[in-house]
Amino acid sequence: MRLVDRPLRHRHPVAAAPRHARPGLALRAAALLLSLVATLATGAEPTPPPAPLPTLAIPAQGAYTGVYADFGDSEEEVTLAKIEAFSALVDKHQALIAFSNHWGTGRFPAAEVRLIDGYGAAPLIYWNPWQARNDMACPRFTIEQIPAGDWDSYIDAWARDARAFGKPLLVAWGLEMNGKWFPWSGVFHGGGTPVPDSEPTRYQGPEAFKRAYRHVVDRVRAAGASNISWVFHANNTPDPAEPWNTMAAYYPGSDYVDWLGVSSYGKQFPGEDWTSVTTAFRAPHAELAALDPHKPTLLAEWGIAEFPAQGDKSEWIEEAFSQMEHKLPRLKGAIFWHEKWRNAADQSTSDCRVDSSPDALEAYREGVARPFWLSEPQDVSPAATKHPAIHHVDSAH
Repeated sequence: MRLVDRPLRHRHPVAAAPRHARPGLALRAAALLLSLVATLATGAEPTPPPAPLPTLAIPAQGAYTGVYADFGDSEEEVTLAKIEAFSALVDKHQALIAFSNHWGTGRFPAAEVRLIDGYGAAPLIYWNPWQARNDMACPRFTIEQIPAGDWDSYIDAWARDARAFGKPLLVAWGLEMNGKWFPWSGVFHGGGTPVPDSEPTRYQGPEAFKRAYRHVVDRVRAAGASNISWVFHANNTPDPAEPWNTMAAYYPGSDYVDWLGVSSYGKQFPGEDWTSVTTAFRAPHAELAALDPHKPTLLAEWGIAEFPAQGDKSEWIEEAFSQMEHKLPRLKGAIFWHEKWRNAADQSTSDCRVDSSPDALEAYREGVARPFWLSEPQDVSPAATKHPAIHHVDSAH
């Protein structure tokens, strides 16, 4: 997600749920029990639980290629023209199309996901609790209100529409929470203040985020939207870089996550140092992968702006493709951030577009043409596995 001017970019806390105590399943079991009790009392037929839906398969070999294709200032203006233009530009169909959906819109993005499905890709929705992009005040959607139930009706309606779509979705809720450029970031909700009597020590900022994340996932699952694969989407470097602000501190538990995602960029802004691919990718990916040894990983955002005086973007892209294929062993998808914007602080330009220069475009085209990069998403039938979100498919299919 573009971070404008990024260099500047109550309940009791609960512990992570154990793997055997999946709250989503508990909610569905409770609903079924209530239905049976009502049946005994009235003689009516019980309401069957919602049938499971297909999810996005994880490739056994290779990884899905994807893009955020400059969908406007709100990041919500999805158009077929932009998707097809990017595909033609890089000479590759896209398996994943990413875009934002802000809570302030008050709706599930039904038209957008249908458009993406019609193109032949799976949507990745950055689902974020704020009124509009860059609304840092965001008084309507504080993450303390979410587990308190203030937004349950909105969450439930969103989930019902997601279920009605019926096809695989990736959803990243509350992305880059370990930074300080979004209002749901832990730094704004208690930060590194220890939770009293916690052992090992937990911290108020990450705990507030986890409570909200779990509440959202539980509500959506209870509504039957089993076609969603949930993405835990952190930033590759924490800000502030404090021991309490690690990816692990925010991880809501493996029962709440299907894919492990991270944003990893090279140089984006004029005032930044040049960042090597190894620095951007390797250690952050290892930290991400350590959260769960079995989950697939996703570069939920990656890219670099054009600053020829500091470094060669085409060489950076070439090296990025090499490392993604050979050094990130559990990588199963990557979303390139294709956008150019003007920075408000100094009116400078950041050009992360794939065609910011002819050499950059050629490097991208050559990299994404490799067989490792899969251009079509695969579905998993709900009957194929008890855990469809972690089912693998052969990339030759």
